Amino acid sequence: MIAKMKFVNITGPKSDIDRVTREYLLRYPIHLENALTELGDTHSLTPFIEDNPYKEPAAALREMARLVNHQDPDSLPAKKIAPDVLDTAKKLIDSITQHSSQLAKKQEELKAEETHYVRLLGEIAPFRGIPFPIAKILDFHFIKFRFGRIALNYFDTFSKYVYDNLDTIFYESSRDSEYVWGVYFAPQSTFVKVDAIFASMHFERIRISDEVTASPAEAYTGVSKSLEDVRRRITQCSLELSNIYYEHQKEINEAYAALRVLCDNFDIRKKAACTREHAEVFYILCGWMEAHDAQKLAREMEDDSQVSLLVEEEYTSPTTSPPTRLKNRGIFKPFQMFVSMYGLPAYNELDPTKFVALTYAFMFGVMFGDVGQGACLVIGGFLLYHFKHLNIAGIISFCGLFSVFFGFMYGSLFGFEHVIPTIWMKPMDSENMMTTLILAVVFGVILIIAAMLIQIINSIRQKNIGSALVGTNGLTGLIFYLIVIYIVVTKLLPAMGPTRFMALLTVLIIVCLFAIAFAEPLKARINRKRFTLSEGRVMFVTEAVFELLEVLLSYMTNSISFIRVGAFALSHAGMMSVVMMLSDIENSTTPAGIIIVIFGNILISALEGLIVGIQVLRLEYYEMFSRFYSGTGHEFKPYGSSGR
Repeated sequence: MIAKMKFVNITGPKSDIDRVTREYLLRYPIHLENALTELGDTHSLTPFIEDNPYKEPAAALREMARLVNHQDPDSLPAKKIAPDVLDTAKKLIDSITQHSSQLAKKQEELKAEETHYVRLLGEIAPFRGIPFPIAKILDFHFIKFRFGRIALNYFDTFSKYVYDNLDTIFYESSRDSEYVWGVYFAPQSTFVKVDAIFASMHFERIRISDEVTASPAEAYTGVSKSLEDVRRRITQCSLELSNIYYEHQKEINEAYAALRVLCDNFDIRKKAACTREHAEVFYILCGWMEAHDAQKLAREMEDDSQVSLLVEEEYTSPTTSPPTRLKNRGIFKPFQMFVSMYGLPAYNELDPTKFVALTYAFMFGVMFGDVGQGACLVIGGFLLYHFKHLNIAGIISFCGLFSVFFGFMYGSLFGFEHVIPTIWMKPMDSENMMTTLILAVVFGVILIIAAMLIQIINSIRQKNIGSALVGTNGLTGLIFYLIVIYIVVTKLLPAMGPTRFMALLTVLIIVCLFAIAFAEPLKARINRKRFTLSEGRVMFVTEAVFELLEVLLSYMTNSISFIRVGAFALSHAGMMSVVMMLSDIENSTTPAGIIIVIFGNILISALEGLIVGIQVLRLEYYEMFSRFYSGTGHEFKPYGSSGR
């Protein structure tokens, strides 16, 4: 059902809005509308403009809370909010920020030092094979040197053809698959020549930092220890940074939870308008409440001199329609998911949830009738719905009840057809196949008629008499459909005798077809509205004729579409008979046969259950909803904790 709504106006001094929000609006679900938009014809209204002092501190604390909590910070419960919570929160943020900034600066310095040591190790590593100190090399006066690397192919050429004829010594330190690292020495007098020859061999000079004075191996060991020490200090600094937040975890959580509530409450100003009366400014809030909540709130506010509440019995909004709040209980509640997927009903529409629940579960049971498999759906769905609160699980459990019921009707238990007695019939028996398909179509016809009746009721509730009387799904469409069904039945069942009143029925069919073809101008005339042709009369009549043909085709296809209900009942029984045949368990019980039966039941329950569920939903949406349901409503979104 759709909850009955009342429109309320709440007014009070501007400075009192936070108290009213805290004491009243957080306890009663109210769908707030923008007061400026709703009361826009009043020129004295102005927006409620005020900076939110809680926004930035709340954002900062949220980041801190995200670091120290494994759960979503927004799920933290808010305890009693102290009057000085904002000042306390700012002091907490300043304290943590100051301490963390110092540690962050220290960490950046250590990371820069780490980068330096890593670069230095990269320079030294290839020359660890040189055993003498770098400082002694630097003290040479008559000998010059170069550290570097040379490609392996050039080094081989240099060693064979050049090295023996050159006044130089090359000391190899290390090599890999591409390069040879080392240092060459030459007398100062011939160094220019030697340097040029090494350059022609693509020798790449590598400069060693002045910090390296010992041998490269000793220097590498020393720098490695320094790097290890720096990284240990970086880790220590990171732990201290984390500990800052963890040490204040409780204060951070409490402060953020409180500021989040205050921040959200402050945002109510976006929905409010202000008006001035003499020297004092008043706020105005307006919105929709359930009728019983509006009455309770009015009684509570009677003794509050700072606030006044006006409940409007019949209110027509200039900008929007009342919001829709579905209130179905028990097993019908999960089926609200299917209704919402298509679109919420408008406020003055019938809630189709119960209709969907009963028809969906009934068709599911017909198509998937098995006592054992249905019982598994009931139990499994119930447990998931109870512990995980999954709507789809509740739907599965309810549909499982109908599967169990039709399982008894068909005499089927986990695919075994002779374990329990058959109360009604077995769909796969040759004499029952056609009956099953015909009954499915008959059931579909009944549902289509029910959908048309709901459309007529909806149109009357919406005071759209034209739509209720004429059109594809109006009274004329219903009469036409019933007449055609009557004629078809009398032709198929000779025992009923010839069709009586054929002349009268023919006239009614012609009148109904005319009303369906020219429904739009007729609706406008009945509702006393103006109808204007967008194109010429000839084009309008042509379109009306083609649309009429489409409507006639849709009557037939929609009715026949329900044959799939019977087809899936046959399909389910057929697939289970294949499992029984493969297992041969009815003739001899073997381990292989038992395994085939178990896995066959699991596979068919999962695969066919999914397909049947989708097919039934398709029938609901395309064959029934399209006839009576608009789904143009907008959701009731209550402000405050009751809506979160």
